[in-house]
Amino acid sequence: MKLRALLVACVLVVGIGGCVVSPPPRGRAGALVDIDVRPPPPRVVVVPAPRRGYVWAPGYWRWNGRAHVWVDGQWLRERRGWRWEPAHWEERHGRWHFEEGHWDH
Repeated sequence: MKLRALLVACVLVVGIGGCVVSPPPRGRAGALVDIDVRPPPPRVVVVPAPRRGYVWAPGYWRWNGRAHVWVDGQWLRERRGWRWEPAHWEERHGRWHFEEGHWDH
């Protein structure tokens, strides 16, 4: 359902810069997004004091189909033997690719 909504949003923004949505790599949730609109610089946020058994997932800019909106950081329960890879944007061939945050070994 989220993928369908994202596809509809992308169709609506073609005049703004376009959007390409593709299925995520195997084992990952969400959809991959490529857009022509550069994300704003990351916000400067004071990271809360460490919490035992948790890791901090920093905030990031998410594309809502029309504009970038800020998603606040959050504490995630630690997964022993795993490392949290934060959500981020990468420029690829003149477009901006969003990589969802995920756990990695």
